[in-house]
Amino acid sequence: MTEFVRSSRISEVHSDIRGPIYQEALRMQAEGVDVLRLNTGNPAIFGFTMPDSVREALIANADKAVAYCDVRGMAPAREAILAYHRSKGVADIGMDDIFIGNGVSELVQMVMTAFVNNGDEILIPSPNYSLWSNCVYMAGGRPVFYKCDEANDWMPDIEDIKSKISSRTRAMVIINPNNPTGALYSKELLLDMLEIARQNKLLVFSDEIYDRLVMDGLEHFSTASLAPDLTVVTMNGLSKSHIICGFRCGWMLISGSKHAKDLVDGVVALAAMRLCGNALTQLVIPAALSDSDSTKAMLVPGGRLYEQREAVCRELDKIEGISYVKNRAAFYLFPKLDKQRFNITSDKQFALDFLHAKHVLIIPGSGFDCPDNAHFRIVMLPEAERIGKAMRDLGDFLADYKQK
Repeated sequence: MTEFVRSSRISEVHSDIRGPIYQEALRMQAEGVDVLRLNTGNPAIFGFTMPDSVREALIANADKAVAYCDVRGMAPAREAILAYHRSKGVADIGMDDIFIGNGVSELVQMVMTAFVNNGDEILIPSPNYSLWSNCVYMAGGRPVFYKCDEANDWMPDIEDIKSKISSRTRAMVIINPNNPTGALYSKELLLDMLEIARQNKLLVFSDEIYDRLVMDGLEHFSTASLAPDLTVVTMNGLSKSHIICGFRCGWMLISGSKHAKDLVDGVVALAAMRLCGNALTQLVIPAALSDSDSTKAMLVPGGRLYEQREAVCRELDKIEGISYVKNRAAFYLFPKLDKQRFNITSDKQFALDFLHAKHVLIIPGSGFDCPDNAHFRIVMLPEAERIGKAMRDLGDFLADYKQK
């Protein structure tokens, strides 16, 4: 009998955040083991709640979401998104430059499908959120990974980016604030990256989903605001900043679209295939974008995200054989193991061993296209006491750990 196999387009696709180690954690939970799942940035499962403004907007307007809406999204929602990005300095944009989708994930796949031809090369940071590399693979392209330098607070290496450009390079992906490192890029660095794009006639994809989750009094600069002459595809949404991951409420803004009319038409065609994004969740966008106070309260001393970060860092400082760069945004940390000390040859095996020993699920760095087998990502969403205990458990585990 004929065996049906997967398409070659997805042979390189991986999703370690919900991959085999996650499946093992689910198996353990089914057997009654209490597993602390630090695999995904899902605030609601750790007691975070949506703002009252979002809840009220959803309840009061639910009847408006019964019918299909515009393929780009509801007009009031796009108006709010337009105002938000203009407030961040993005100029020469209009309502037709905005597409609302079922999360940023859908929109990245949509625009990559519309843009990438077989064999096209797309510059992507390493480490990165693997959605980006996966979508390039699925579109028939080739991700080319540029180095983010841990010794320089995980900033992209400008010279490495330049060295990776070929005649097939068509675009550059910027993830700022970065997942998985929590790094926040300076204006000067972004300008240098944009100059590379300008000189090489590259499209720029800018993932800014964490732009409202910035700590330590620092400022996020919108990539598109710094390059009005370039075509920049900006991704953003409410999942993290307003604790509504399950709403799947993301959007895409194409600035400089006058240079990409055919691409926009292609996105429209793909958006029309799925008729429209979830209309119910679009109802909350205007209320959410006018309510920044609930998000900011989490990010200052005494706020949950701030205190949880501090708890993680205090405990990691006590563990010999681990180094890290303190995150300045988002809620992720990307520590490094001393490979020689622990005899690390497989970061996946390390994560699996830790899961079995201490019942804490983390994701190995290779799941974020980081090739050195030395890193792992911590999601800092449990309350300070609980995440602090998880880090103490990590210290206990590593005290006598040697990978076999």
